[in-house]
Amino acid sequence: MAVNIASAIVTFRDTVSGHPVFGIGILLVGSWFLGRLAAALRLPSITGFIIAGMLLGPWVLGLVRSDLHDELGIITETALAVIALVIGSEFSAAKLKRTGRPVFIITTVQLLLTFLAVSLTLYLTGLADLSLAAILGAIATATAPAATVAIVRELKARGPFIDHLYGVVALDDAGCVLIFSLAMAIAGGTLGGGTGLAGSIMHGLREIAGSLVLGAVTGWILSLITARNRRSNEVYIISLGLLCIMTALATTYGLSPLLSGMAAGAILANSRHGSWKVIASLEQISPPMYAAFFAIAGTELNLSSFGTGNIVLMGVLFVVARALGKYFGVRLGAGLAGSDPLIRKYLGFAMLPQAGVAIGLALFVQSSPLLIGHEQLSSTIVSVTLLSVFVNELTGPPVSRYALVRGATL
Repeated sequence: MAVNIASAIVTFRDTVSGHPVFGIGILLVGSWFLGRLAAALRLPSITGFIIAGMLLGPWVLGLVRSDLHDELGIITETALAVIALVIGSEFSAAKLKRTGRPVFIITTVQLLLTFLAVSLTLYLTGLADLSLAAILGAIATATAPAATVAIVRELKARGPFIDHLYGVVALDDAGCVLIFSLAMAIAGGTLGGGTGLAGSIMHGLREIAGSLVLGAVTGWILSLITARNRRSNEVYIISLGLLCIMTALATTYGLSPLLSGMAAGAILANSRHGSWKVIASLEQISPPMYAAFFAIAGTELNLSSFGTGNIVLMGVLFVVARALGKYFGVRLGAGLAGSDPLIRKYLGFAMLPQAGVAIGLALFVQSSPLLIGHEQLSSTIVSVTLLSVFVNELTGPPVSRYALVRGATL
């Protein structure tokens, strides 16, 4: 009897788990339940969302299959566009005038210190050669803006701490692209391929410039259309539509959807009517979108993909060196900029989450012509990055929440 029931359950699971709408539904229900549980334990709701995705995903219960990745990726890309727009909308001229210099100093110092900390740790311990150490050091500089925005909105935090945090997270993405281009140039020289240092840096600059132009044009069109439109439903429709078009264009032409979304938000924030209408309209879909976004991220976390003990050791050193680089980089940069003591003490903790950007860079390396014939190296990069994302996605949000509670105005 028990065998028949178990067989029926497995058959039901295998039948419905391939449907993307079922996948979205079960992820939302699971996120609601575990999000409530996480909140009861004084953890960020997104921690519950991620764990829900892990449990419901292909590696545990199998209610969401791995072959649904492309279909569910639409939600991920749309959510990232909304998150990027929210961050960019904080870049009003008044805030930039007040926080621009310290944000630039903090971002630059923490990027360089994180890159050096991870690269040198892996290289000097003999676990990685120069190429591998440089690429992993560059990937380590990436920070996950989605977790930051979700926790800020959950806590309704505000004040100078949040202004600095949004600014550093936004600039971090642009700086990460440049450092990654430099690392690929180093790898190209070591492996006997690539386009050289100047060519790699120019490629990174073109990606940043193209992303900013695409975002600025999107923000300008959005501001024109929504300026005199008082109907929130129409603002919502056109805002979401243009963000989807912008994201598709960025992805198709090898640009950064995050940078484009931030640029669009910045244009809106400095338009005559501001960004409040667009942000207010998009808030209608933010809760389920954020829940689905982090749950989908959770479905991709698989402990068995981390490989050998050597990979685990590299991953642990990567995570520790990255955390130290981020924290002390922000602390040193904030000291040099003369920032508030609360910003110096706690802002670095909020830089620990890591997700989509890091995975995207690792997969870019894996598909790069530069590493043809170096499959072992690319496999190591992907495994170490996935291990870091696994750890930082689970531990980063609670640590970030702690930093926001301590440093921001609630």
